[in-house]
Amino acid sequence: MTASILSLDDVWVEYAIYGLANRSLKKTLVGLASRGRLAREVETEISRVVALKGISLRVDDGERVGVVGSNGAGKTTLLRVMAGALKPVRGRIRRIGFTSSLFDVSLGMNAEANGWDNITLRGLYLGLTPREIRALADEIADFSGLTPEQLACPVRTYSSGMQVRLAFAISTAVRPDILLLDEWISAGDAAFVEKAKQRMNDLVDKSRILIFATHYDWLLAGVCNRAICLQDGKIAADGPVADTLAFYHQAATSPPT
Repeated sequence: MTASILSLDDVWVEYAIYGLANRSLKKTLVGLASRGRLAREVETEISRVVALKGISLRVDDGERVGVVGSNGAGKTTLLRVMAGALKPVRGRIRRIGFTSSLFDVSLGMNAEANGWDNITLRGLYLGLTPREIRALADEIADFSGLTPEQLACPVRTYSSGMQVRLAFAISTAVRPDILLLDEWISAGDAAFVEKAKQRMNDLVDKSRILIFATHYDWLLAGVCNRAICLQDGKIAADGPVADTLAFYHQAATSPPT
């Protein structure tokens, strides 16, 4: 079996923000006075936010890598680039192995469609083929705890708990080689939580590479064998979990220079 690899080489990500220069009272009044002509010109002005700056990283088969950093450091952006949901403006990403990301378990679902159709829609979003979805559909339905009658109804008629259980069952039915996780996911009511915890543990155990962003040190230490710390879109530390966490907390408490 081919070993799984995830690598990034000098990856940069920028976000374009349109019309920020128009967010002042003076420019609004000028725009109104000129019948909107200047307002339209100003609206075309673009500001750019550089979210990742020259990220180079390689994760090999068997590694569980935690990602830490303050809010806005680039953790979620890094995971989305790794998943292919964001395209870098520069740099190269290489993935060997089926990759699955758990960021928003409800993404790709349609409230007007019924439960069975949403199993298909979310499965396609996760990268499964129609044949693979059909093979998993009964197991997903069983894990969700929803009856065939409930699955035949539009998702908009479900309680919030039913929606979460179905979304979680679909999203965790896939067994990826590379698992990208933004915080640990548990779902549903009290009766469903223990089953969800075991499902997550199994998913992590069976993945060949895990990239896991979290704010909880104890969870990171219990799951990962390596950690990186992001600061202002750059890798500031990369190494054993204890060392990286110590660096992160020291940096967080140090006064700015």
